[in-house]
Amino acid sequence: MDESRRPLLRMEGISKHFGATCALEAVDFDLQRGEVHALVGENGAGKSTLIKILSGAVRPDQGTIWLGGRRFAPASPLESRRAGISVIYQELNLAPHLTVEENITLGREWHAYGFIRRRRMREKVREVLSLVHHQEIAPDIPVQQLGMAARQIVEIARALLEQARILVMDEPTSSLTGEDSQRLFGIIRRLKSQDVSIIYISHFLEEVQEVADRITVLRDGQKAGSGRSEEISLDRIIGMMVGGEVKEMFPRVAHQPGPEALLASEFKGKRMPAAVTLSLRRGEIFGIAGLVGSGRTEFLRAVFGLDMVEGGWVRVGGDEILTGGPRERIRNGLGLLSEDRQGEGLALSLSIVDNLTLSFFAPYVRLGFLRVGRQKKAGWDWIQRMKIKATGPTQPVQSLSGGNQQKVALARLRHQNADVFLLDEPTRGIDIVSKSQIYEWMGELASRGKSILFVSSYFPELLGVCDRIAVFHRGQQVDVRPTEEWDEEGLLAAATTGRSEAL
Repeated sequence: MDESRRPLLRMEGISKHFGATCALEAVDFDLQRGEVHALVGENGAGKSTLIKILSGAVRPDQGTIWLGGRRFAPASPLESRRAGISVIYQELNLAPHLTVEENITLGREWHAYGFIRRRRMREKVREVLSLVHHQEIAPDIPVQQLGMAARQIVEIARALLEQARILVMDEPTSSLTGEDSQRLFGIIRRLKSQDVSIIYISHFLEEVQEVADRITVLRDGQKAGSGRSEEISLDRIIGMMVGGEVKEMFPRVAHQPGPEALLASEFKGKRMPAAVTLSLRRGEIFGIAGLVGSGRTEFLRAVFGLDMVEGGWVRVGGDEILTGGPRERIRNGLGLLSEDRQGEGLALSLSIVDNLTLSFFAPYVRLGFLRVGRQKKAGWDWIQRMKIKATGPTQPVQSLSGGNQQKVALARLRHQNADVFLLDEPTRGIDIVSKSQIYEWMGELASRGKSILFVSSYFPELLGVCDRIAVFHRGQQVDVRPTEEWDEEGLLAAATTGRSEAL
């Protein structure tokens, strides 16, 4: 075979079982030199397992991997890295207390005569940050001071430093603005021209069609189909993912906003750039649009008591909340879904049922003792209600796919019977079917008089499910309008310029 046409990577008949659960069944996948090959599918379809096998983190039960024409069976992630395979996972793997430079060069330090060449390291870090057009990220700043989008850039820069010949990107744009996403696509095109091959995993199917040369779809651990991007329509991709047809992307459940449920008046948290005044009604889905760094997340954190309040006040159900932290906010009927699912939203080492009931143990305690049987029964009920793919309520949350972890985090808020839901990017990293389910659940909650503050960088979903939308820009609330008075172009203009113009 002509060497230029031989696949750089070929995975044949890959199978993997975890107990009784079949994660992969005889999956074939290949990757050409200088190609972007997208891997898509619902959460739990087997994408992460396939990548973990390639990275050496998991060993397959059956199947063969060929790399550069030679048989390849990595025994560890280090062995895979040394073979030129670098993985950027959706849940970032950074050390928050270390600086940007230390994170990028961690395990890749330059030495000379037993001493670390810090000047050389600093030069290389600036080079890779320049490659991703983010020279403004200072190498000496601790990563914990960066937002999620900037942390994503640091992770990408770390992979680029290794000069990998195969780069795996798992939901790389999930925390990026549209502008940063386009910058990333430019980087991908540049890497392709240098014969770097990329496996691209994303739930944003429009961007998959834009950036990928080929697309492979997995469903329930099996290969559902594959083909050239220009030859596969969006509807066909979705059909292969779900084994049928999604009837409605943004299902609407009838609900009627009522009296005020929450009012923030000249409210300012320590990390908020400016004070905000905002009202939320009972039975309302209120969208907050804006780019990363606009102050949306900081507003929700301050309302929930995670950040110190510096001015103004919040009134929930007629009662002002001036002091206290998350425990008091939960008692006042508030529930927060953090954008940092694994860092703040879940206790990964605990089971599904423990995470579900963590903020509301009362129904399962009697005379000071935990009624484990009753707790597990409730866990099974919520697994079925939220359509969580799991073996049972005692399964550790860290063993679930990202989308199913998100469902557990949402189930906890529903279980604690919150009245006001503060949802920060609830569909980040979620497949198209799960997104539709979450939109429907939001509508059902609103129909029962629950109130929802819905923060999102993905404007189509705000337009699809919200009653009103506010736009934030550099901490300022630019405008609030009924959803029918907005369109995607108007939201983007207000979010990027801070100016709102009438349609």
